[in-house]
Amino acid sequence: MKELLAILFSAILVDNFVLSKFMGICPFIGVSKKTESAMGMSVAVTFVMVLSTALTYPIYKFILVPNGLEYLNTMAFILIIALFVQLVEILIRRFLPPLYKALGIYLPLITTNCAVLGVTLLNIEYKQFGQALVNALGAGLGFTLALLLFSGVRERIDAADVPKMFKGVPSALVAAGIVAASFVGFGGLVENLFG
Repeated sequence: MKELLAILFSAILVDNFVLSKFMGICPFIGVSKKTESAMGMSVAVTFVMVLSTALTYPIYKFILVPNGLEYLNTMAFILIIALFVQLVEILIRRFLPPLYKALGIYLPLITTNCAVLGVTLLNIEYKQFGQALVNALGAGLGFTLALLLFSGVRERIDAADVPKMFKGVPSALVAAGIVAASFVGFGGLVENLFG
């Protein structure tokens, strides 16, 4: 149990895919202007990360590896991710039309989100299926944390008096760097708690 908690908190805080690995920056910058759209994208990405890992891990371990087809993992994983993204898109369009409109082009781009593909590719390194699922959940929660924190920061920046050359994306990137630097300190915390 302690090992699973260490994996979870490490994925959320220390190995945050957005703030320490800089994966998933496109939706991070594009959808983080409003908290509602950031939350919707976060739930969708977390859903896709967990379900993709739940399917890609056994496919890799029980189909690709025994048949010497490990080199097909990226192609197989992208197809599985695309399947779940289509499912999420259909569900959001059907049940949450305003969110579907707010997410716009960023929703189908989850398929090519390097954070989602990165999670599935890195999870095959885990020896146990449960560890891979916990890491996927932690990565999704870390993505959620990063997007929600950053949406609050961006709302404050948009309301602030910023020089014209720093308006928009430049100020967002500076703020992202500061937020990312603050996450470095969590490495010692997780290590002391669960190490």
